[in-house]
Amino acid sequence: MSINNSQVIIDFKAISPKDGDLFRGRKPAEIAAQLERNGVWGLSVVTEPKHFGGSLELLREVANEVNLPIIRKDFVTCEQDLHDTLEYGGTHILLICSMMDNVKEMHDKALELGLQPLVEVHTQEEMELAKSIGAKLIGINNKDIVNLEKDSGTVNLTVELIKSAPKDAFIISESGISNHADAEKAIAAGANAVLVGTAFWNGDFEI
Repeated sequence: MSINNSQVIIDFKAISPKDGDLFRGRKPAEIAAQLERNGVWGLSVVTEPKHFGGSLELLREVANEVNLPIIRKDFVTCEQDLHDTLEYGGTHILLICSMMDNVKEMHDKALELGLQPLVEVHTQEEMELAKSIGAKLIGINNKDIVNLEKDSGTVNLTVELIKSAPKDAFIISESGISNHADAEKAIAAGANAVLVGTAFWNGDFEI
């Protein structure tokens, strides 16, 4: 099974705690525009500043350049984060099960505001939580965000967890996708899309 660009989301993460500077002087807005021309499903933007070098301004810069779904990725905790996401151009918000004790509350509030929640899971227990709150957009993070994704997680986690995913949910396999073969494996297992970051910025995953 081959993968096409409409199944790919590119992650705009300025710094990888494991791999260092990813942008290396490249202009995010220009890259975003090129990716839209190449037909990607959407983009995600990491706005967390301390570990990943992100900002809300980066979100705005990318969002202003394209007409695509834009996922804001950060350690969101409160309703103000949802309002900020909308203000700066995000259409989707990442809700990380392992980092939150109010996932359902934030999920429901995001929908109320017109923001699409992407509920991220890394374990079977978190998948069950996502199912229990009625999540229709679920991200399976192949790496452990609690350890800032410094581990060597692979797409094999997607292959395993997707077996118990809701049949009516849109599933995104996130992180640990090093090449097209990894992406194809996730899609073959049932994922609707893959989120690729470091491999794209390092030139290992062409779009």
